[in-house]
Amino acid sequence: MAFDRIIPKEFKAITNIFSSLRSRNYRLYFTGQGISLIGTWMQNIALSWLVYRLTGSVFLLGLIGFTSLIPTFVLAPFTGVLTDRYNRLHIMIIAQVCFMLQALTMAFLVLFNLIDVWHIIALSLVFGIITAFDAPARQSLVVELIDKPEDLGNAIALNSAIFNGARLVGPAIAGITIAAVGEGICFLLNALSFVAVIWALLMIKTPAKQIAMNPTNFRESFNEGFKYTFQSVPIRMLIILLASLSLFGLSYTVLLPAYAKEILLGGSDTLGYMMSAMGAGALFGAIYMAARKTVLGLGRIITGSMGVMGLAIVIAAFSEKIHSSLVVFFFGGLSMILLLSSVNTMLQTIAEEDKRGRVMSFYAMALMGTTPIGNLITGSVASGIGIRYTLLIIGTITILSGIWFGLNLKTLRKFVRPIYVSKGILQALPTDIA
Repeated sequence: MAFDRIIPKEFKAITNIFSSLRSRNYRLYFTGQGISLIGTWMQNIALSWLVYRLTGSVFLLGLIGFTSLIPTFVLAPFTGVLTDRYNRLHIMIIAQVCFMLQALTMAFLVLFNLIDVWHIIALSLVFGIITAFDAPARQSLVVELIDKPEDLGNAIALNSAIFNGARLVGPAIAGITIAAVGEGICFLLNALSFVAVIWALLMIKTPAKQIAMNPTNFRESFNEGFKYTFQSVPIRMLIILLASLSLFGLSYTVLLPAYAKEILLGGSDTLGYMMSAMGAGALFGAIYMAARKTVLGLGRIITGSMGVMGLAIVIAAFSEKIHSSLVVFFFGGLSMILLLSSVNTMLQTIAEEDKRGRVMSFYAMALMGTTPIGNLITGSVASGIGIRYTLLIIGTITILSGIWFGLNLKTLRKFVRPIYVSKGILQALPTDIA
């Protein structure tokens, strides 16, 4: 019995870890995404390696990251209105087709040796525009694909699991493929992988339900979503934290190709191993989150994860061996997914149904929209003071952000508590809910 008491109660729910897969629509989505995401991660690695091979510039690594995500920062709040007004499933299908065409174009240019840096920048910008439509629809669609509302947290965690399972497999395959036949095949395989997710989305029998909205115009709908998002204390806190994380904490990933080559003295295979280590840690974190049966306690997970992530980045700045770096990036991936999954689950839980698309558009804006700005800053700083000092600064800022959130955790609990009670998550008002 003593042994039973030391096992975290979340792991006792391991048999329910795939509970959301009982829903047919979500099961189709999950399967299609799993295949497509492997190709996406292959393209991510191939793209960063291609840029660094052609230019040798960490600044251009940051610039490509900037152009691929800045459209989300600009467009996501507006595409979120469309997500709440129109069929989210149809928006996502169109986006996947566009992603496939973008990947085919990249494959053609690379395979026929026509690629130039300006092509990469232009196609990265196209990718970002598509993402601005895809991200809000994808984030808010999940809740419509599950049969039981209580499976929402599990579905979000499984989304993270499949994302990072692909992150574990895709980069390793990409590293070997690049070394053997070059980057072009990675882009081609990614294009082919979109067939799986498009087929899965088309097979969903029950279309994404339309949300009843007041017949307001586009501007009024946008203003309503903006006010709702930023006048809600808990939603505002989570969005600000996520923006800080994306601006600084997550931007270190743009340096990994240069880190693999200049610090660890490796090649594309070293980059693939590092990304796989991050994916392994993230997968472990996603499984832990999927095993949880409650949204209570997520605030503490967010605070602790920020600290671990910041510390991992700081240690990476001083690492010179591949083995120690792999351990560090494992914990970086673990803390990242615990943090992102917790924020996502809290936002989707407390957001009102008819405004979820707009709230998640600001989530996408904070997560992906500020990342390009962080990438550009990180690439510029690293080109001036070096990779090590840049990582040290990023890690320190991440730790300080976690401390800020921890100091404001009581405020978060105060405002989240009545929302949980109104949604039936809590019958009483315990002290610790976040």
